[in-house]
Amino acid sequence: MIKGLLRFVIAVIFILSGFVKAVDLVGFSFKMEEYFSPAVFNMPFFEKFALLFSVIVVTLELLLGFLLLLKLKLKFTLSALIALCVFFGFLTFYSAYFNVVTDCGCFGDAIKFTPWQSFIKDIVLLLALIVLFILYRKEFKKKDTYTYSEKKESNTIRYILLAVFSVVMIGIGTYGILYEPVIDFRDYKIGTDLKAEKEKINKNPSEYKTFYSLKNQKTGEILKVNQDDYIKETKYWAEGSPWKIEEGKNESVLVKEGYKSEIVKFKIEDPSGMDVTEEVINAPKAILVFSYHPKEVSPELLKQVEAKVKAEKANVVYGVSTDPNTFKNIKNMMMDGTAIKTIARSNPFILVLQNGKIIDKQPAKEYIR
Repeated sequence: MIKGLLRFVIAVIFILSGFVKAVDLVGFSFKMEEYFSPAVFNMPFFEKFALLFSVIVVTLELLLGFLLLLKLKLKFTLSALIALCVFFGFLTFYSAYFNVVTDCGCFGDAIKFTPWQSFIKDIVLLLALIVLFILYRKEFKKKDTYTYSEKKESNTIRYILLAVFSVVMIGIGTYGILYEPVIDFRDYKIGTDLKAEKEKINKNPSEYKTFYSLKNQKTGEILKVNQDDYIKETKYWAEGSPWKIEEGKNESVLVKEGYKSEIVKFKIEDPSGMDVTEEVINAPKAILVFSYHPKEVSPELLKQVEAKVKAEKANVVYGVSTDPNTFKNIKNMMMDGTAIKTIARSNPFILVLQNGKIIDKQPAKEYIR
């Protein structure tokens, strides 16, 4: 009973982890791009294949998790899951130790983990899988505890369930790639009040402190001193002091966790740098056309989208991208590309706000139909 329960729990964890990523494969591919970027593994060539790698990883998680749940190919399944956990453990340790990817995306946008939490989760899973492998090792050698007909019938049903599960997940993943996720786990789901979220963030902001890296020019000693202590202690900055700040080694450290929301990154500026966010979220109706890769968008598609949004006669109609010259017939506004990707996965896409509340969000191709 114990090993059956452990097998069930581990299987469900892998299936859930794979499911939330399968729902939003494009979003998971953005996370893969981070790992391939120059700041992490410096393999920019693989960035163009991020979506393919995402599909492979998610397929392995789902398939192996369901095989474990159905108790099929048990030795192979457990061995493959152990190898997968070792791989994930390396990635999460690297992210945590070097602080390069702050969210591994293990459970997509549904559940957020810090890098160290992700690493600990992978280690616990790895140990649990090793224990499970040991508990089931005797069964690997058994030829068959059932009669031939009973085994055939049992396995047939299991393989049918596996096939049905695979077809459903392929459909969900494909829909998310072509359109938008079937289930939206992001902070920008339809119904979200951006104005209310901004107010919550302003009332309970996160607090950071700067830690200076100081080096004693006489002894070579190095100290980490927070900004408050640095100001209080004159010995660190008074004339003739041997302590000097080491350039490029200062750190900003979170000292108080405030209200957490991706809405904190919702900041729209005009090409001159003027913030127009308040105008957008306070408008009775605002229609925004977003593009995180404007050079990849068909000019004809943009032309059709611009014509339709202008015909809507909303109070605010803006085109928001990473290039100030993207849109020809509506006003160009600017926003960080990563922040745009957190709102929706399509490129481009339309966001409709009513007094700051999201009432519609859809891919541009669907919007113009």
